[in-house]
Amino acid sequence: QVHFVESGGGLVQPGESLTLSCDASRTQINIYGMEWYRQAPGTKRELVAYTTGGGKTDYAASVRGRFTISRDNAKNTVYLQMNNLKPEDTAVYYCYLTDVNLVGYWGQGTQVTVSS
Repeated sequence: QVHFVESGGGLVQPGESLTLSCDASRTQINIYGMEWYRQAPGTKRELVAYTTGGGKTDYAASVRGRFTISRDNAKNTVYLQMNNLKPEDTAVYYCYLTDVNLVGYWGQGTQVTVSS
């Protein structure tokens, strides 16, 4: 059974920060990769950041230097710290987890709106 909860979205002004959480502590899968995607209205879902079981991380060019992905393996939780938010960061943010067999699972999404 796969169950995880995303939280932390909201409405902020440009330049402010948010931290998203994806809590998979109740899941029974053995998690390998943890990723964050986002999708703005009328656009394709895009990869924002990822972290692998081996500790590798990377970011989309548009967020590099502003966003930080981290994971707490003991809690089966991945975080996305978002600083200096811009209006173009407005989107629904999705957590995507992969197990050791690279089977993927999507979260339900959390809305982030950056507006003055």
